[in-house]
Amino acid sequence: MALQVIGAAMPRTGTLSLKFALELLGFGPCYHMTEFIQHPEHRWKWAFAKLRPGLLDPLWDTYQATVDSPGCMMWRQLAQRFPQAKVILTRRDPDAWFDSVRETVGDPGHVKVMMRSPLAPGMLAQNPFGTKLDREAMTARFEQYGEAVKATIPAERLLVFEARDGWEPLCAFLGVPVPEIPYPRVNEREAMQQASGELQGNPMQQSFPVLQQHVRAYMEAQRQRLMAR
Repeated sequence: MALQVIGAAMPRTGTLSLKFALELLGFGPCYHMTEFIQHPEHRWKWAFAKLRPGLLDPLWDTYQATVDSPGCMMWRQLAQRFPQAKVILTRRDPDAWFDSVRETVGDPGHVKVMMRSPLAPGMLAQNPFGTKLDREAMTARFEQYGEAVKATIPAERLLVFEARDGWEPLCAFLGVPVPEIPYPRVNEREAMQQASGELQGNPMQQSFPVLQQHVRAYMEAQRQRLMAR
């Protein structure tokens, strides 16, 4: 098996919905930050992947696609290493994107847990946000990042996509039939805010295993909801 789909976009651009969509279309399992949280043994692969992209090759024996962090920060290397893979750039209004980052992955409680976790080496090496939550700087970087993807990946290999576009452009791009169920709409912001609030409100629970439990429970609930449609 080889990597088939590369999600080049930054987190908080509908990437979890895209993960579920790709898996429903047969391009699963799809790597996403939720997978990284559940597999901290991958941390050293990601920590050194920019120097040695081949370190990630064992992952692509299992995963057919990757979206979100940490994979999005390797989009150039992955696109070169897997020339047959198609690339998807999910987009969002820059200010709405910044607000979402600030309220979820940029939340102090979340950052504190992650930086104390086994994931820290990989997180620091593949950080898509920089070191400061500054609206002007981050929204500019967000726009520049998207333009770099569009300037690098040939148009026939790239889909610029928003979740509101639904199944049709995604399925046409991937060459698969359109499902009869609605495109996944996953609101992870609410779940992440709840988890961060619980972690900050209870010092005894400020641990990585607790975050893992939240992620596993949330992902299972979302899968059951999608399967019930």
